[in-house]
Amino acid sequence: MALTYPLTTLSTRSQVTKSGGRVSQVEAFKKIIREEGPKGLYSGISSAMFGIAITQYVYYYWYELVKAALEKAAGADRALTVAENMLTGAIAGAATAGITNPIWVINTRQVVKKNDSDDNAKPIYKKQGTIETAMKIFREEGLKGFWQGILPALILVINPVIQFTVFERLKGWLQNRRSTALGGLDFFILGAISKLAATSITYPYIVVKSRMQLKQSGDENTRYKSVLDGLRKIINTEGVRGLYKGIEAKLVQSVLASAATFALKEQFFSSATWLLVLLKLRANKVAEAIVAVPP
Repeated sequence: MALTYPLTTLSTRSQVTKSGGRVSQVEAFKKIIREEGPKGLYSGISSAMFGIAITQYVYYYWYELVKAALEKAAGADRALTVAENMLTGAIAGAATAGITNPIWVINTRQVVKKNDSDDNAKPIYKKQGTIETAMKIFREEGLKGFWQGILPALILVINPVIQFTVFERLKGWLQNRRSTALGGLDFFILGAISKLAATSITYPYIVVKSRMQLKQSGDENTRYKSVLDGLRKIINTEGVRGLYKGIEAKLVQSVLASAATFALKEQFFSSATWLLVLLKLRANKVAEAIVAVPP
């Protein structure tokens, strides 16, 4: 998240811009540097770092929990089917969306720095921290303000479903053709491919979610009553390409972040396993030494 956050900023700002004109990511980057300086690329990074930590924990916790339960029910004779993998990802994704949506509403407001998707709207979160932003949302919108965009977020459950299904299938396919264990580079590439597929398919819902997470204005064209209403209004006012604003930066960010996550996860898992074995051996040696000492 820290390494790829400038790409997240570029993508999110592009997603909520309602103008029909197409602005390149390079031009958007130059505009942020010119008007806000380098720190503008890291708007809201504190809430993002906290949010990604909670999101990853909740998602992996539920994913591994459900996966273990399904594997136990299926027995040791077979691997999980595609449908079972999808069910696992869907449950984990739904739990994650429901629990972490308030964090990402706060983060979106801090990145965009305004209440709605009006290009001329006055920035109001420019100097506000995470707590100040949260208090402002609560005062103006109540608790429901923290769950703006929850419906497209729940629909986006299909994103990790696609990602993990593709990842697990490619992983199994590659392992069957390798005589050696897969390494960090293998997991990096598999993570990149799986995230690329998931993000490309679900991006229009990401755009709608980002816009709905802003405070809804009185303008009928920017006020979305539902996910389908949002998709329809974007197409009517901005064309189909409006559903893919900022996708270039998002694809690069998602692929790099996901690939690094998969690679580091496997490396940390191997290191943790090695450390636990080492500690167990050390504990056994200490125990043997204590037993060997005469009373």
